[in-house]
Amino acid sequence: MKKLMMAATGGAVLGLMVTSQVAGPLLAQDQRSSSVYEQLDLFGDIFERIRAGYVEEVDDRALIEAAINGMLTSLDPHSSYLSAEAAAAMRVQTSGEFGGLGIEVTQEEGWVKVVSPMDGTPADAAGIMSGDYITAVDGESVMGLTLDDAVNLMRGPVGSEIVVTVVREGEVEPFDVSIVRDTIRLTAVRTRTEGNAVVLRVSTFNEQTFPNLRDGMAEQIEAAGGLDNIDGIVLDMRNNPGGLLNQAIMVSDAFLDAGEITSTRGRDPADGERFNATPGDLAEGKPIVVLINGGSASASEIVAGALQDHRRAIVIGTNSFGKGSVQTVVPLRGDGAMRLTTSRYYTPSGRSIQALGISPDIIVEQPRRQAPAEEEDETPPLARSEADLRGALNSGLSEDETRQIEEDRARAEAAAQLREDDYQLAYAIDILKGLNALGPTRMTGN
Repeated sequence: MKKLMMAATGGAVLGLMVTSQVAGPLLAQDQRSSSVYEQLDLFGDIFERIRAGYVEEVDDRALIEAAINGMLTSLDPHSSYLSAEAAAAMRVQTSGEFGGLGIEVTQEEGWVKVVSPMDGTPADAAGIMSGDYITAVDGESVMGLTLDDAVNLMRGPVGSEIVVTVVREGEVEPFDVSIVRDTIRLTAVRTRTEGNAVVLRVSTFNEQTFPNLRDGMAEQIEAAGGLDNIDGIVLDMRNNPGGLLNQAIMVSDAFLDAGEITSTRGRDPADGERFNATPGDLAEGKPIVVLINGGSASASEIVAGALQDHRRAIVIGTNSFGKGSVQTVVPLRGDGAMRLTTSRYYTPSGRSIQALGISPDIIVEQPRRQAPAEEEDETPPLARSEADLRGALNSGLSEDETRQIEEDRARAEAAAQLREDDYQLAYAIDILKGLNALGPTRMTGN
């Protein structure tokens, strides 16, 4: 009987423990739910008090949308609410044509920071630079505004003028920049040949990016007489603010035969995704140099990180922006949308891009443009050579040999001019020349 009682007592104690373990989480969950409902009741009370007592009549819909946007923007600079108009504008922008100034911006400590100006846009022509801070628009301070509200201030009819106040590193005082709004028609990729290098200038990742790159590269290679006649590829993604993930994956895949391109990881490990390359390399193993700077963000960082980790390209320039978060656009009722940060990007080696960016293999700063110096009174003496000497021997070269020398001299002069115009690009082309001189040693992936 004593043993039975002990057993019964033990069972009772165990039963109490089990009941406590189960009831604890349920009680905490009930308390959290109760707290949430209390907060929602508080929101309703404040909403009604504003409607009834604010000094001016308010728009109920605008008030609710502002509350929703405030909830999202409190999370991070890239989550936000998109009204029906803003959602439509975003869809137009990803198609490659839209109205505006042509700048990609983010928010930092209440100010609007320029990620990058887009090539050939009014902002680019006006001299807006990556890293600039816009503190006012037409004299109205942007401090305290949400990023979307600040962007709305900069929007307006095509042909209208806007004055933005800019704070720039190295400048003592803020200064005003006048910009005329225009329709922004982005050519995602511009291609050309510099010396023996094919330069692919990728300015954004929209629906046109990969087709532009593939077709433009094929045209340049054909014009050069085939891949054997080029030293390699320069993939210029400076001041590229990013864009569509699928286009970044396609551009990376264009130069990789196999292996991971990028992965995304969210709060739930099961929601993570990996994106892998498929066989085929448009450059057929030719050397690649990637150019990045502080205006290279998001999708451009995915491409740079993938090619760098697989040792398929040498990355030069300066540290990239560090925008390594993934935003999912969720359609909402009323044609609006919610842009919500749902995961982070990682390079094939597992590096997080967020807030860290991509570090170049070789750091190459772009020298600041110097103001033109006043003309000197004295003209510098002309350089002289053997050919200038009276009675110099004839070179004895044929017309073809002379023409070849003149062509080589013209190329050298063009290369020297490029160093003056774009030092980073000239550096990239010099690296390609060196890699090509080493012979067909292929830089392969992992």
